[in-house]
Amino acid sequence: MKVLVGIKRVVDYAVKVRVNKGTVDLANVKQSMNPFCEIAVEEAVRLKEAKKASEVVAVSIGPKQCTETIRTALAMGCDRGIHITTDNNLRTDYMDLQPFAIAQLLKKVVEQEASDLVLLGKQSIDSDCGQTGPLLAGMMGWPQVTFASNLQVNDDDNGFLIERETDTGSETIRTTMPAVVTCDLRLNEPRYATLPNIMKAKKKKVDTLAAADMGVDLEAHNQVVEVMEPPPRKEGVKVEDVEELLAKLRDEAKLIK
Repeated sequence: MKVLVGIKRVVDYAVKVRVNKGTVDLANVKQSMNPFCEIAVEEAVRLKEAKKASEVVAVSIGPKQCTETIRTALAMGCDRGIHITTDNNLRTDYMDLQPFAIAQLLKKVVEQEASDLVLLGKQSIDSDCGQTGPLLAGMMGWPQVTFASNLQVNDDDNGFLIERETDTGSETIRTTMPAVVTCDLRLNEPRYATLPNIMKAKKKKVDTLAAADMGVDLEAHNQVVEVMEPPPRKEGVKVEDVEELLAKLRDEAKLIK
């Protein structure tokens, strides 16, 4: 089984986002691998370690800095990487490059690599779209399972038994290969790359493809008119006891009767 893992470079989750001139300011901001993509990489590496996968390939789309993100995935255990390069001025946080174009680019790579399983994060923390996985599955004509919280390989029918998160709990789905799976927070806990593996990752192969040469229209179909910061939260109020809390919830907030 050949596994392809999509990874995205985003503003680091611990960084306070700054808004400037109606958009997110990316100047001099620390960026790292999307946390949900880290979970996808960890699951792919675990499949390789369990001898269920023969090769794990990490692919990322964006400017030259994405090579650093790919190297992180290689240090975690991926075998090789593919970097689809874009113009440095093309923003990948939905402002310019959007899921429809991303899915088309990934489709080209999946066909080129003859992948059996595509693992993606359920969403990226910059745009929170959650659209790339379903779009890719639709374009490929493959089954998809989104928000996976547990994945087991079923050797009997060459498929998977996957538990997925829903708004009302969870459900278990049986699917066959090839398939697209998007990974939720509870699927696993990603490992830290050790120094020896970081050094080994520098020697692993990373192929480069130019997005402009792949026959995909990268033009955005939606326009983000403005980005604005949320209003500041009001100061909280301390109460002396439960009775006062209930009174405020009932009489002032009107949350209880």
